[in-house]
Amino acid sequence: MKIVIEGKEIIAKEGSTILDTALEAGIYIPHLCGHPDLEPIGACRLCSVEIDGINDPVPACKTLVEDGMVVKINSPKAEETRKMAMELILATHPSDCTGCPKYGKCELQSLYQYMGVGPDRWRRKSRTVPNDDSNPLIQYSFTRCIRCGRCIRACRELRGVKVLDYQKTPFGIRAGIEEGLTLKEAGCRFCGACIEVCPTGAIMDAVGIIKEGISYSDSVVPCRGSCPAGVDIPRYIRYIKEGDFSKATAVIREKVPFPETLGSICNHVCESNCKRNELDEPLSICRLKRVAAVKDDGSWKNNKRKSPPTDKKVAVVGGGPAGLTAAYYLAKKGHLVTVFEENEKAGGQLRYGIPAYRLSDATLDKEISDILEEGIDLVTGTRVEKPKDLLMKGYDAVLVATGTHKGTVLPIEGNDLDGVLVNTEFLKKARLGIIDKMDGRVMVLGGGNVAYDCARTALRLGAEEVHIACLEDLDHMLASKEEIEEGREEGIILHAGYSFLRIVGETKVEGVEIQKVKDFYFDENRRAVVELVEGTKEIIPVDKVIFAVGQKPHGTDLMELELVNGAYIKTNDKLETSMEGVFAAGDVVTGTKSVIEAIAAGRKSAEEIDKYLGGDGDISEQLVEAEKPDPYIGPCPEFPYLSRNKPEIMAADERIASFEVFEKPFDKDTAMEEARRCLQCDLRLEITNPKFWYEFKEGERK
Repeated sequence: MKIVIEGKEIIAKEGSTILDTALEAGIYIPHLCGHPDLEPIGACRLCSVEIDGINDPVPACKTLVEDGMVVKINSPKAEETRKMAMELILATHPSDCTGCPKYGKCELQSLYQYMGVGPDRWRRKSRTVPNDDSNPLIQYSFTRCIRCGRCIRACRELRGVKVLDYQKTPFGIRAGIEEGLTLKEAGCRFCGACIEVCPTGAIMDAVGIIKEGISYSDSVVPCRGSCPAGVDIPRYIRYIKEGDFSKATAVIREKVPFPETLGSICNHVCESNCKRNELDEPLSICRLKRVAAVKDDGSWKNNKRKSPPTDKKVAVVGGGPAGLTAAYYLAKKGHLVTVFEENEKAGGQLRYGIPAYRLSDATLDKEISDILEEGIDLVTGTRVEKPKDLLMKGYDAVLVATGTHKGTVLPIEGNDLDGVLVNTEFLKKARLGIIDKMDGRVMVLGGGNVAYDCARTALRLGAEEVHIACLEDLDHMLASKEEIEEGREEGIILHAGYSFLRIVGETKVEGVEIQKVKDFYFDENRRAVVELVEGTKEIIPVDKVIFAVGQKPHGTDLMELELVNGAYIKTNDKLETSMEGVFAAGDVVTGTKSVIEAIAAGRKSAEEIDKYLGGDGDISEQLVEAEKPDPYIGPCPEFPYLSRNKPEIMAADERIASFEVFEKPFDKDTAMEEARRCLQCDLRLEITNPKFWYEFKEGERK
């Protein structure tokens, strides 16, 4: 049908409102209570227009178009109605906008500036009600509320949670929950839809949720934003909640080729950033990744990307997580890839630096096999000392991803005694069975997860007593809380907040002298400063000492590449080294990081090498069809109280008797129940952002 708006003939859809028709045609009509994703109610009257043949202005958001209708936006009657409506709103609204967090992004502010009106004709009514910041994640400012009802409609209609409604209070009508209840008690699901649709900043994210220096989407969905590889966590969690583990695995594999490995050993920074922390405990994201991979049926392989052959040859030096990830994506881009690995089997620190009770050979072998299926040639037992030799053999590009396999020994007295071991060498020999037994008492020096790997490995090899000493106090240790607790259950004796002064003994280790730390910090030159408590020296009798205080690359001094900080390869932003055609990625560049960071570095290096070889650098792939999530999540009164599910693990006395993986993956029902705890923060980003007046071609100020 055809209608006329402000003298312009417009083709309109039957069943559409005047407001929607005008906006679609690029003609702006002021509006505030209306929202693209919500049913209109016509409450604000700011969208009032005049229609030929009707005496009084009507709300454009509620009035359906009719064939031949003539609409006037800027008639005197319509403008007067809108002006009066705006003045009434402003009469009870704070007059100073500059202190509002939404200043410059407020729909109300934009509108009254567009209309050129203020509350001058009305007696201003002050509503001095304090902000409500008592709830997790959400804060409410009653004084900024204009009672447009958007938040109520979003909660009740869009999400179906139905906890918000109009409430009569001593301070007037407001949008909120029943007096005396917290959001948790009311059954709020903390999805954030109310925040997203609020036009004035009356409902806002709690302080600290939206962070400076990162994108809005990463602040809204911090689990995904903090994942170094950019795994779409909410998306695969949603599939697990629905019981579709194959699709969940496909989503994970769109970014990483090691889903079960990561589900077993990832440091899961995503969980540290999970908004559910503000309610109780984070979602068990890492364990959900593992169960998805365990239950995977391989159907994702049907959608694998494979580009035509390029005849370009790439050599990858190092078969760890960074090198294998890069090889995987480069092979998918059609390049001929050869991985050179110094050890007998690929895997790097995944195989030789992580104990089998955390990550089994079977799991690693399976995922490496999936990688090699892309046509990658793996050459093991071969050490490459000079990357330029590979260039001379006809490779078009070389990636060095050799990791950090040389443990650090502190320069303290006794560090050369018989019985002193180093983390990387000890863990590798234990994994290979070269060290298959440990007698006596052991002291591990260091407070990170690697230190606990060493200590717990020593226990499983038969050590009668195992100690850990570290400079950091218990609250500041680098090891995860789970690692510390599991170590305590297994009998590890922790000396947190102690400095190790010397290793005692004549020719072999007899003990370690430690002293209580008073303060530990880094000065302006990043040098460690340790202040000790006088009179607290003691010697812990032990027979072996394992240094677990860091690790660094080895062999890089022979590669004829520019190095920094001793042994680390220097690269630019494109991961190019000082030698043309040679790239470097992972721990050999950054120092020892997490496995997921090594995988992310492998992805980036694949992108950069592909571009270097003439490609577009696009390694993305879609392994499962994109589906728009259902915005209707429904009521769940118990949702705020759903507790984090715990995995089934062996008793401590059983697990120290072998190197069997002691933690079982979630079963299907437990995984689905845990996935239910997700706040589904990403649904907020699916909500349409209303356009401001200046974004319309007909939106000139009237």
